[in-house]
Amino acid sequence: MSLENAPDDVKLAVDLIQLLEEHQLPVETVLSALAIVQRDYEKKRDAASPA
Repeated sequence: MSLENAPDDVKLAVDLIQLLEEHQLPVETVLSALAIVQRDYEKKRDAASPA
């Protein structure tokens, strides 16, 4: 499968992995930061959802 034809979430994941690997950050730091990002986006999603 060509990345060109991949779904947007896969493209974004590949970009994020590349960015994080370029910075050579410790794995635990990356995982902790990703957990923070996930919580933030879940809050944004939940706030945008009709109650």
